[in-house]
Amino acid sequence: MDITTLDFQQARIKQVLFKSRLRSVLYGVREADPALFRLSENPLGQWLQTIVKPKYGAYPEVREIERAIQNMLDAGQKLVRQYQRGQIEESRAGLDQVDVYAAQIERLLGKLERGMV
Repeated sequence: MDITTLDFQQARIKQVLFKSRLRSVLYGVREADPALFRLSENPLGQWLQTIVKPKYGAYPEVREIERAIQNMLDAGQKLVRQYQRGQIEESRAGLDQVDVYAAQIERLLGKLERGMV
């Protein structure tokens, strides 16, 4: 099965969903789900593992995307810990770092997509 433009659009949606869920935790709308920060249970990480890696795992962008996702998840988890310790403003300010990782993932997804689709 080849990866299509639709697959990449869905991956981008999964990333936005992660950021939205993280933001809702940091603004007190929902409780933090530890699974949100595990690569194997994160929707974008699952997409990478099940759709991309089996066929395209040798592409260097795939490894870079995986690292960037893990960095984004680690940063998000750190922000939740800050929030839980009462460092509300600091945790919310840290969303900028998550956006940096998200932009890196977006750039890598685009590069990978141009090479495949």
